[in-house]
Amino acid sequence: MADLKTKFMGIDVKNPIVVGACNLSQNPETLVQLEKAGASAIVYKSLFEEQIQYERVQMSDSLHEFDDRHAEMTSIHPKLEHGGPKEHLLELKKAKEALTIPLIASLNAVYKETWVEYAQLIQETGVDGLELNFYAVPKDTGSDAAKLEGQQIEILKAIKKAVTIPVSVKLGPFYSNPLYVTAKMDEVGVNGYVLFNRLFQPDIDIDNEKHVFPFYLSREGDYRLSLRFTGMLFNSTKGNICSNTGIYSGKDVAKMILAGADCVQVVSALYKNKPGHISVMLSELESWMKSKSYNSLPDFQGKLSKASTSDPFAYSRAQYVDILMKPEEILKRYPIV
Repeated sequence: MADLKTKFMGIDVKNPIVVGACNLSQNPETLVQLEKAGASAIVYKSLFEEQIQYERVQMSDSLHEFDDRHAEMTSIHPKLEHGGPKEHLLELKKAKEALTIPLIASLNAVYKETWVEYAQLIQETGVDGLELNFYAVPKDTGSDAAKLEGQQIEILKAIKKAVTIPVSVKLGPFYSNPLYVTAKMDEVGVNGYVLFNRLFQPDIDIDNEKHVFPFYLSREGDYRLSLRFTGMLFNSTKGNICSNTGIYSGKDVAKMILAGADCVQVVSALYKNKPGHISVMLSELESWMKSKSYNSLPDFQGKLSKASTSDPFAYSRAQYVDILMKPEEILKRYPIV
């Protein structure tokens, strides 16, 4: 049997398949199913500060909806406050107690102070690590990229000083130069990088002429952007590389490890194929390794990374130009008539 042991954000794990942050982790029974199927670690559903603030405003509006209906009655409710992150932290603690594999918390805050505050509260639950969701959706033409990246680095420094558990960063895909950003984060001591955060995109319902926000799962083959930067980052960072998006099979896992990944995160594959699909992916990975006479992941990790390949254009845009320069190959595959 092949040795599948690897590391995820500096933590020893039994194989490279990690369950990414999603609603599946909220169900205690599903958590156990994921572990039994072979998951090496689970990232718990994210704590979103924006959601907490939104719920706090909603609660306040509901409590004071009928205030001042009578001259002698300013409020019909006693003073109540929203519980903030307490419910999430309680569920996080219960999830940790239900598992024997590492449980990683996921955080998405707004302000530097609350990033640090929530990180400290999360550490107190006993989780094995913390994944930070870093991304910035441009809102205007005056936002400077360097300033936004600098703010993220400062938040990261503050969190690393405040907690002792391993910290990883789930990067957004829209940095001008993700390689530069990871290099700066590496200086702070990040324990791992997840490539990449898959942001939900808006759509338009043309019949009702309104914005909609559909929930789209990733598709098989959507891993290519992650594969590109995984291949370029191998041997360039101290933190472990975890690839995600569109990883559905053991062969997909093998591709990412060949590019240089230490592990992968899966979500959509589990929604579509149920938790037991993890065991299928592991079996496929082991079968492929056996066919290649690989006994462990280090035997082939990074074999096709930028640092190891003899093809200088494998991870550059020149490859795309090369395809455009051979239109006959495209027409063979997609004939017009």
